[in-house]
Amino acid sequence: MPTDSKVIAVIPARWASSRFPGKPLALIKGKPMVQWVFEQASKAESVSEVIVATDDARIIDAVNGFGGNAVMTSSDHESGTDRIAEVVRDRGCEIVVNVQGDEPLIPPENIDRIVRPLLEGALESTITLKILIKTHDELMDRNITKVVVDSSGSALYFSKAPIPWNRDEWGDGAMQNSSFDPLKPFWYKHIGLYAYRKKFLMEFEGLPESGLEKIEKLEQLRILESGFKIKVVETDLDSIGVDCEADLVKIEKRLAVLP
Repeated sequence: MPTDSKVIAVIPARWASSRFPGKPLALIKGKPMVQWVFEQASKAESVSEVIVATDDARIIDAVNGFGGNAVMTSSDHESGTDRIAEVVRDRGCEIVVNVQGDEPLIPPENIDRIVRPLLEGALESTITLKILIKTHDELMDRNITKVVVDSSGSALYFSKAPIPWNRDEWGDGAMQNSSFDPLKPFWYKHIGLYAYRKKFLMEFEGLPESGLEKIEKLEQLRILESGFKIKVVETDLDSIGVDCEADLVKIEKRLAVLP
């Protein structure tokens, strides 16, 4: 996907984590997780530069050690997006990609999928991804964010709850496994990968935390509640996030079957 527009991918990587301190440096087959993410993001055809944004010297040293590019940022940021905004504020670029630092096997094709609409002149300034939910367990999992979109593919809402709610079948509050039909494309998982126009990202930095964002603990709701649109592109390529040390086993198993 050759382009004259400079696209910077930024990987927020904090050391402090209540569930998994030092997660970016957790070793996977001898390499720190942040290196896996960096290398996957670098494979995206649309990306001109990859930067790790951190607030810890240990992560800076690790990234420098494998030849990557890392920037020290303030430790006071409320979110990864604010950290990214600090990194790109004085850099010449048109598009910024927010790459989750805890998805070591992120498909580079997904990065290209969200950058493409911006290169093609999408009206929205933020692009993200969805993937079809295939099981009842996924739909009910409170760790999985769901997204509902309108007829043009713009996000209507994001939630950890199972949305949309099937009132006729689940009206009594009891949702049975047998009532979930994976062939009906109503239920989608949100994949937390974002591409922004830099101009909008600078504007987002100044938006106050919204009420819905506080309730759901989902930062993207700040964009919707402030009156902006988020375009949601469908993908069939999922990736595994690492929330705790036990998730590293899932990554190792996935790597064992990859060519």
